[in-house]
Amino acid sequence: MLRSALVFVVSGLLLVTVAAQAQQPLKLMANTSPPYADQKLPDRGLALEIVEHVFAQTTVSPEISIENWSRAVEGAKLGVYNGLAAAWYSDERATDLLFSEPYLSSKLIILKRRGEPRRFTQLSQLSGARLGVRVDYAYGVDLAAVPRLTLVQENHLIQNLLNLQNGRVDFVIGDRRTIIHQLNEYMGDKLNQFSVTGIQLEPVARHVAISRSLSGHEKVILDFNKALAATREDGSHDAIVTKWDNRYRNVE
Repeated sequence: MLRSALVFVVSGLLLVTVAAQAQQPLKLMANTSPPYADQKLPDRGLALEIVEHVFAQTTVSPEISIENWSRAVEGAKLGVYNGLAAAWYSDERATDLLFSEPYLSSKLIILKRRGEPRRFTQLSQLSGARLGVRVDYAYGVDLAAVPRLTLVQENHLIQNLLNLQNGRVDFVIGDRRTIIHQLNEYMGDKLNQFSVTGIQLEPVARHVAISRSLSGHEKVILDFNKALAATREDGSHDAIVTKWDNRYRNVE
């Protein structure tokens, strides 16, 4: 009698534990990077709105926190967090993280002062110039191959944009949406002082990336990819992107 009761109690506890684990949210991290992820923005930014919209079509419940980038990446590698909500792919990261299909493409641009009369279509034409870049930012562009190109590093994009306005640098490289957001937020009345060069750079994709140490990480990514395809098919994905792209005044 006592043995049967103990078996019943233990079995009940196991069922409760399994159910609790199944209901645990997927803990994802993202770094502050407006307009993609920012606590102050509606729906906390373009990237997070897409990620939460896609996961809403699955049985996975993401819990997304916004942290500094180094802490987010390191935490995902160690399994403290289950993964990253808005990550750029690299072979090094793929050792520890399983990446989803890209859910968003980011275009890199090079900005100049509008008064600059020369036409630029190739990176090599920046030879001898000063280019504003962010510290520890992975552009995926071989800037070292440009002869006599001086990289002027700043911690924040807005510092690069102010340097460009004041003539301390000749060009600024960055994500197009991020540049447009920063200009609209902090230099809205100066928007017409800048223009985009004709230099074409490879776009960079954003992914959800799940720690390989998480049990069932393959299924999480599989479910996300299926739901992502469905949101592209029904038009809801494009509607979110268009809404955000129309939110700010553009720079040509």
